[in-house]
Amino acid sequence: MIVETRYGRIEGVEAEGVRSWRGVPFARPPVGPWRWRAPRPPEPWAGVRDAQRFGPVAPQNSSPTLALPGLGMGEASEDCLTLNVTAPATHGQGRPVMVWLHGGGFTFGASSQPIYDASALARSGEVVVVTANYRLGVLGWLGLPSLAEEDGSVGNLGLRDQIAALEWVREHAERFGGDPGNVTLFGESAGAMSVGALLGAPRARGLFRRAILQSGAAHNVTTLETAERVAEALVKELGVDPRDARRLREVPLPALLEAQQGALRRSFGEQRGLPFQPVVDGVVLPEPPLAAVAAGAAAGVSLLVGTNLDEWRVFGLADPKLAGLDAAGLLRRLERALPGAGTAAGEALARRALATYTESRRGRFGVEPPELWTAFETDRVFRIPALRLAEAQGAHAREVFVYLFAWRSPAFGGRLGACHALEIPFVFGCVERLRGFIGDLDAARRLERRMQRSWLAFARGGDPSHEEIGSWPRYAVPRRASAWLDAEVRMEDAPFDEERRFWDGIL
Repeated sequence: MIVETRYGRIEGVEAEGVRSWRGVPFARPPVGPWRWRAPRPPEPWAGVRDAQRFGPVAPQNSSPTLALPGLGMGEASEDCLTLNVTAPATHGQGRPVMVWLHGGGFTFGASSQPIYDASALARSGEVVVVTANYRLGVLGWLGLPSLAEEDGSVGNLGLRDQIAALEWVREHAERFGGDPGNVTLFGESAGAMSVGALLGAPRARGLFRRAILQSGAAHNVTTLETAERVAEALVKELGVDPRDARRLREVPLPALLEAQQGALRRSFGEQRGLPFQPVVDGVVLPEPPLAAVAAGAAAGVSLLVGTNLDEWRVFGLADPKLAGLDAAGLLRRLERALPGAGTAAGEALARRALATYTESRRGRFGVEPPELWTAFETDRVFRIPALRLAEAQGAHAREVFVYLFAWRSPAFGGRLGACHALEIPFVFGCVERLRGFIGDLDAARRLERRMQRSWLAFARGGDPSHEEIGSWPRYAVPRRASAWLDAEVRMEDAPFDEERRFWDGIL
């Protein structure tokens, strides 16, 4: 169980058919004067390093989401740049490598969360699975000019951490039985959005051959100007001169996290979207990643991308006005969310959205205002960006596939439906641990097996088809074939196409 890395020896643990090495540093601790600096290679160590326990999680504030099953975490520290390797216990070489980036809105989460236990995936698929931490929130995505790197990069330290982890994988995959030339990068939510950004990042080219994006695409980036406004809100909370980088690096971590909360409140009131996310800085991201992908930046990278049927329902639990939303209130929300708010054209567009979603869903789904708002936001934030990415990459790679995950959770009286993040336990093979949240365990196990086999088949050869589900057609215009993942898996051409067409020219 001892493996020699470039920086020293590490000792892992073997159990239940897999070998695991945890808390392995892929970069030096970004602490003290190295806070808000690009990741540097680890400092070599003498002797054998214990790699049987997860490293600390990235500093973060608490979130109600962490109360959901499988999302609990351990101790946090700025010394968080570690990864975990899980491989089959049987000897073998040249196995596919799958590198996971966790979600959490770029402000919370960790690779050590129980729901990301890679044992079942590695054991059943004969793959090497790597899960990695990256810096979050203000420490990973602060777009402040005074903290720019020598190369001019601003606000993308979390992205640079992910690139550093991929570079470590390229260098070390063979030592764990993996093939560094067959790496699949996959992630969910902010993790998938990171994958989308990396598809357009020149420094990430060649570090992965395939990509799986679960409920995230390439739209979630911000401009330098917007990132700087968020940063200014933060330093205002701190009462520190934004030009004083030294003083910012000396701010105690609790004060920094408290200021982050204040900055989030300010920013959410001034802009839509996530305040902390990748920045089009002209260096790490020379242009918006979707535009880069459309121009061929990720040519040849196989793509599997999809979303959940009811993504927005989990966020609706935190919306106290949603349950009582009426038709007039829905129209106001639609108008604010679409271009032209406050104009006659904006009002007409909102009415067209209402008519489109009502007619598209009548007879199949609920058409009450809360249901329509959930469907609209699911499309705006998740599904349409995913389809735009598939369309963009389809011009440069033959292997592009799309799915729609439709399994519904019985939790909260069924209010969650096929909500955001519900597909994760099916991918990682832990539905049995979450049976109260998942529902019908026999059917769930069947879907779990089919999804895992598809994800693993894609990682091995770029095609998610297998005998249990049959041929999974590639996504191409005009057919737009998608896999409908539910108790029974089926292929459907252009699902919800009326809604997709509504967004043409808008998103």
